[in-house]
Amino acid sequence: MTRNPDHLAPHSRSTCRERHGAPDGPGGDGHELFSLGPSLLFCPGDRPDRFAKAADRADAVILDLEDAVAPENKGAARAAVAAHDLDPARTIIRVNAPQEADFAADVLALAPLRPRWVMLPKASSLAEVDRLVGALPGTKVLVLCETARGVLAAPTLAAHPDVVALMWGGEDLIASLGGTSSRHRDGSYREVVRHARSSVLLAARANGRSAIDAIHTDLADEAGWRAEAEDAVASGFTATACIHPAQAAVIRDAYAPTADQTAWARGVLAAAERHGTGVFAHEGHMVDGPILRHARSLASRGLADALGSHPVDPHPVAPHPTDPRPVGTHPTDPRPVGPHPVDHS
Repeated sequence: MTRNPDHLAPHSRSTCRERHGAPDGPGGDGHELFSLGPSLLFCPGDRPDRFAKAADRADAVILDLEDAVAPENKGAARAAVAAHDLDPARTIIRVNAPQEADFAADVLALAPLRPRWVMLPKASSLAEVDRLVGALPGTKVLVLCETARGVLAAPTLAAHPDVVALMWGGEDLIASLGGTSSRHRDGSYREVVRHARSSVLLAARANGRSAIDAIHTDLADEAGWRAEAEDAVASGFTATACIHPAQAAVIRDAYAPTADQTAWARGVLAAAERHGTGVFAHEGHMVDGPILRHARSLASRGLADALGSHPVDPHPVAPHPTDPRPVGTHPTDPRPVGPHPVDHS
């Protein structure tokens, strides 16, 4: 058992996987294979002037060569992303889907860069992952399951040795089904979208992979960002993607345990140390193995937050005067959004 969130007692049989809240499936030594997060901010690949600002405001940046870039700007985006000077440990590159002609040009341009993390959109087969890794040896892959085929293939994709994380996406999923909207009028997900989200989460965690929750496209719905991020971390997601710097700050806050949660976790772990192995009662509630794992996960997240993940400036980057998109905004989202938060920095 743990004496405190930081260390294992000498006689403990708790694993590193349990201490860090990682899943039970295969995953090496128990640490998350993909440790970035919780806020992952998309940034258009054709806006190199925003790369550093985006990286500064989130735990990691996703330089996007796919949906955030208009077809006529793909070449310029490739050149900009291939020449970026961001920290490679905190930079993910989303290439175009393997079914698209731009995919081959993307990996050719990225080969000299040897990116550490690459996101593969619309993934649906192991052959597609193999094709990416074959072109970019050593790259670790984040697969984006955002079509009907991709969601059904999630368990298979999660078992690939070069895949470190799975993400899902609602808008492309609905498009692949022939639907028109991923959400009800009240902003809640439609049932098929909720099913896809859960399916990708289960596939990822069962195979020891990290799980990334999808973007929230309504930039005016701050309450919605927070509610979905809080649900994501409580459900087992390890990170949430976003499209605006203001969302990154909300996500980091939502993933950090509250003071009450941290105090509860420490109390449970201290009581477990006193009681030793087996089930025991603490503050009127039964505590067994799963409850201890919840406590270890909370304590670990609290420690990470206290040590200070990459700081996030809660003030967003002001949109470029000739380009109304905020950093990372998905240009294909047809729904109107609210006003962009003002940059006070």
